[in-house]
Amino acid sequence: MLLDFEKPIVELEEKLAIMQEKARRHNLPKLMGAIAKLENDIEALRKRTFQHLTRWQRVQLARHPDRPYTLDYMHQITDDFVELHGDRFQGDDKAVVGGFGTIDGQTMMLIGHQKGRTTKERQIRNFGMANPEGYRKALRLMRLAEKFQKPIVTFIDTPGAYPGLEAEERGQAEAIAHNIQAMFGLRTPIICVVIGEGASGGALGIAIGDRVLMLEHTWYSVITPESCSSILWKSWDYKEQAAEILQLTAQDMARFGLIDGLIQEPTGGAHRDVSKAALLLKQNILSHLKSLENKPLDGLLEERMEKFCAMGRVI
Repeated sequence: MLLDFEKPIVELEEKLAIMQEKARRHNLPKLMGAIAKLENDIEALRKRTFQHLTRWQRVQLARHPDRPYTLDYMHQITDDFVELHGDRFQGDDKAVVGGFGTIDGQTMMLIGHQKGRTTKERQIRNFGMANPEGYRKALRLMRLAEKFQKPIVTFIDTPGAYPGLEAEERGQAEAIAHNIQAMFGLRTPIICVVIGEGASGGALGIAIGDRVLMLEHTWYSVITPESCSSILWKSWDYKEQAAEILQLTAQDMARFGLIDGLIQEPTGGAHRDVSKAALLLKQNILSHLKSLENKPLDGLLEERMEKFCAMGRVI
């Protein structure tokens, strides 16, 4: 998939590939200078483009189908990962995944929303929209981590909790609210990272932590731009304006003091270099965990509560 603002870059990359192939086949050393210049031009254009993205363009980038999802990161940053299933009540929600993993010798519980890439995978994963059993599974795994005194890392990437009738019948709102309440009291360090979309209560159900981080090209809001446009203008045609009004990007969240850190992505987005994106994510997780591991648990819980209570306070 090619986003509109990526087209000029891709056109130059295609031109570069043709020049490189011609130079290789016909042994044309004179072309090397032009190739080097074009490579520099492409890099400069890429940096310039991605430094000045609109909020709607960042939303599009957060939804890019090639962007790494939770399981991609879990397998990239851990030496081993053992997935655990089921909420021990209703079933196993495939939109939420979790299990123990080891990062540089340190075992931790990793939990996150999981989208699918193919049509079949998206149906199985319900497009990353969790049902109540998904949030109950997440809390079960968090309780397990607390029992064994292991830190928790959550990955947020959802357009929202599943809004279907059957989800409401099984207690969707209660499941999310219970998770939020319970996460304030979990006696173990918690790091939450928005890796794609962070929409509404669907995101908050696993987003209460001692550190909340966001990747550079992600968004976090009470509502999607499309839904906001539909409510305010009775049409999806104003989604770009809605994104600007919502001020929902990682940069906005950092400016408002609502997150604790912004993780840089490879130029062009995490999908351009998944290994590098995973390495940057891993380094940030380990760095923040190190700052939390020596804090007394009572003090950690008090700081966690104060952190969220201070949000939205007007002085």
